[in-house]
Amino acid sequence: MSITTERLASLIQRELAQIVNLEVKDKSFGYINLTEVKVTKDMSYATIYYTILSDEVEVLEKAKNAIEESKVTIRMELAKKIRNIRKIPNLIFKYDEALAYGNHIDKILKTIK
Repeated sequence: MSITTERLASLIQRELAQIVNLEVKDKSFGYINLTEVKVTKDMSYATIYYTILSDEVEVLEKAKNAIEESKVTIRMELAKKIRNIRKIPNLIFKYDEALAYGNHIDKILKTIK
């Protein structure tokens, strides 16, 4: 049975939403929200976009470091949850700047008003 990249991305996002917040040890930045998952056509890499509530540089850096430290454990837990594919893709975590950009635009609009 072949699984499409869209189905795999959806499955990874659903499973990782629970796994990431359990496995990341540093909770000083709060909850990590996964916004999107993109899987390459050969299903060897999955890019996971995430956001956190803070937009401070120090907090973003802490979150990035905590995710990178837990990446191997997160991938192993994902492999336990997803059994219908041969190889679990390598995970690439990227901060989704869309929310921060939207907040920035909102602040500008409020100051103009």
